Amino acid sequence: MQESKKLKDCCSTKENSNTATATVPHNHNGQAHQHKNHNHAGHDHKDHEHDEHSDDDGHNHGSGEPEGWQSHWPLLTSLAIVLVMLTLEYGFNTTFNNYIQLAIFIPAYLLAGYNVLELAFRKALRLDFFNEFFLMSVATLGAFAIGSYSEGVAVMVFYSIGEWFQDAAVNRAKRSIKALLDIRPESVDVIRDGKVSTIAPAEVQIGEIIQVKPGEKVALDGVLYSDKATFNTAALTGESKPDSKTKGEQVLAGMINLNQLAQVEVKSLFKDSKLSKILEMVQDATARKSQTQLFISRFAKVYTPIVFLLAVLVVALPYFIVANYSFQEWFYRGLVFLVISCPCALVVSIPLGYFGGIGLASRNGILFKGSNFLDVMTKIDTVVMDKTGTLTKGVFQVQQVVTAGIEEKEFIQLLAAIESKSTHPIATAIAQYAETEPNHDSIGEVEEIAGHGLKGLISGKEVLAGNAKLLKKHNIPYPEEVDAIVDSVVVVAINQQFAGYVTIADEIKEDAKQAIADLHALNIKTVMLSGDKQSVVAKVAAFLGIDFAFGDLLPEHKVEKVENLKKEGRSIAFVGDGVNDAPVVALADAGIAMGGLGSDATIETADIVIQNDQPSKIVSAIKIGKVTRSVVWQNIILAMSVKVIVLILGAGGVATLWEAVIADVGVALVAILNAVRIQRMKL
Repeated sequence: MQESKKLKDCCSTKENSNTATATVPHNHNGQAHQHKNHNHAGHDHKDHEHDEHSDDDGHNHGSGEPEGWQSHWPLLTSLAIVLVMLTLEYGFNTTFNNYIQLAIFIPAYLLAGYNVLELAFRKALRLDFFNEFFLMSVATLGAFAIGSYSEGVAVMVFYSIGEWFQDAAVNRAKRSIKALLDIRPESVDVIRDGKVSTIAPAEVQIGEIIQVKPGEKVALDGVLYSDKATFNTAALTGESKPDSKTKGEQVLAGMINLNQLAQVEVKSLFKDSKLSKILEMVQDATARKSQTQLFISRFAKVYTPIVFLLAVLVVALPYFIVANYSFQEWFYRGLVFLVISCPCALVVSIPLGYFGGIGLASRNGILFKGSNFLDVMTKIDTVVMDKTGTLTKGVFQVQQVVTAGIEEKEFIQLLAAIESKSTHPIATAIAQYAETEPNHDSIGEVEEIAGHGLKGLISGKEVLAGNAKLLKKHNIPYPEEVDAIVDSVVVVAINQQFAGYVTIADEIKEDAKQAIADLHALNIKTVMLSGDKQSVVAKVAAFLGIDFAFGDLLPEHKVEKVENLKKEGRSIAFVGDGVNDAPVVALADAGIAMGGLGSDATIETADIVIQNDQPSKIVSAIKIGKVTRSVVWQNIILAMSVKVIVLILGAGGVATLWEAVIADVGVALVAILNAVRIQRMKL
């Protein structure tokens, strides 16, 4: 019965396909595993009796059985029988007596509907009668009871064909997401004791050197150890443009080495790589339903029993009000009513639409952590943004060093030492300017004061490094010229005495200005909140055309600004990248993190992650949300409109079982094709 079980699995896929999470074939240790499927209203995952080799699409890959149409030979055989019988009846006017018809149609019916009947029976044992399997079983068996054999078989055949196409579409959507992002190599070449060894990525330790050949994927996050190399970053960022790196620059797992042998010094374990975290986000995304999906699930749960009741009334009520009442005629109309009422077009095409939206976003370097956030983005009317790392590149360079009572060399060494404890881009710029690695033995405890800067003990001296507010907080006087500087400035005090300052310049991202213009074209207000000086913030805002800009803000001030906007009734997306942005990212209706430069805390808190740090992707995320919602509502309106029309025609005796099944399967297939269209769109 291997084949029978195979077909049962294929048919029962429908029950879990709507909400199954995208399965990622490897866990953090490189071992195979699966994520559980979530049941939805009216469907129970307990009906799936997959063995340990079955995957989430319901197919037993470990059995060596054929895939594709070959695995559906009983259904195709049944279809062939129906077509031959219809050709004989209508093409050659050849009919058979009831016994011969039963001998032909019963095997055809069982070939097409065995799995549906079995599922309906098992659900009935649990007193679950209001589901599409029981609905189809009653309708087709009823057709047999009144002698409409060919129609009964045809209903089951076309219903099962519709299920087959629906399953294929849903599984393709899930596989496209998995294939898009599950690109972690199975093995990696690591240099140990001067020799190259091939091992599993999970066995590589931080600090080891791995070797990546041209055409190979980088297995772990790190920095380039070779002098230079060029990588394809499309899988992570959605951008096909090659990215040239020089020694010391960041290289991420999933990038493809393009033209020469490259060596990478590993900076994080396999389980902690950005790619592993991205995969976790994606596999969880399809489990988080949108409000539309939740509504349809609840609707289907109420809709199906109401339809059963109406079908019974269609059969029974005319007995009391129609002259010359014929039970067979009205029973037939009730069967038509049951067939057309099947909700599969809704409960499959809608989740499929959201799968498509998540997949389209992933291909464009945008990760939605749930289909619910696709809906949220359609309602956004205000986008609030951080400045550094969001609208600017966050790649700073030291412009000027001014000291007071201390030699510049010592000043820079002390500043670089304390800044080595920070991951802020300004700290990186100072470290690069210092050129020499600080003596970590000389660095005592360093404290980060949110929104102000750093305080620590360096070589026995108390060092303060940050903005002017930090010195004000410690009542340390400094020259007035510091407040007049437009560029970003790091002010330093040593042993409670002003010691000098460093000016830092940042560069605005190439697509930032166009992104702001595109947001305005969508009638969306733009606001910039920054901890940087108001003079710098105002300068950047004026260049970009941002509506409102506020500087000199601590993290709590950013939260306060967003809360005030929410009190005005605005729907807010906040875009940020730093640790201090995490609270306001969590507060916004949609929190968006810049995933390249962004901190892990902000990425973890965010609802949406932009992997290549481009502000223009904010606009793309909004457009994808709107396209997805539009397609989903097109499907809802199409399915409900056709069903209502044919239900009325069926109850009035105008529509037959043929029209009912063609309308049901046809609407489902049109809705599915419409949903699949999202996956092929280009922004």
